[in-house]
Amino acid sequence: MLTMQYRIVLPADYDMRIIRTRIAERGHLTDDFPHLAFKAYLYADRHEPYAAGRENAYAPFYLWHNSEGMNAFLGGAGFGAVIESFGRPAVRTWLAWQAQTAADLSIATYATHESVPIPAHATIADLREAEHAQLQADLDHGALAAISAFDPADWTAIRFRLWRDIVKVGEGVNLYQVGHVSQPSTKH
Repeated sequence: MLTMQYRIVLPADYDMRIIRTRIAERGHLTDDFPHLAFKAYLYADRHEPYAAGRENAYAPFYLWHNSEGMNAFLGGAGFGAVIESFGRPAVRTWLAWQAQTAADLSIATYATHESVPIPAHATIADLREAEHAQLQADLDHGALAAISAFDPADWTAIRFRLWRDIVKVGEGVNLYQVGHVSQPSTKH
């Protein structure tokens, strides 16, 4: 499995209703996208208490079953519309170590995304074990989806979680609202 995210930082005075409307009108278009495990339409509105002092952002997150679906999306009309509206964003990808999701993610209202550097002395096996323990702890605390992944290009690991309710986050953790979750009913 692969994860993917592009994060578009928007001006401080950007009308975030534009993003909420975009998600409401277009979110369903990926509901049955081939090879997609789920897509969470995420945004941060700096005028809301949870994001006070942070940036406005539109930052969809994807979990793919394979690269075929990711390639089809990036080469298709949906991502073309993103480019048309915002320019071509940098698309980050990570190799999933573990991904556990509830059968129905539609009740998710918040997401957290944390990126942590992998120390040069850390072994991948030890890190995967520690990440598995953290993933399980977050599931035990109510996470609806928990993904641990890494990027061997810059040696970073990520922790992505979907939550039913808002959660308290520490420094360096991005907190987003969830506008829609596309979760195909049939696995491809």
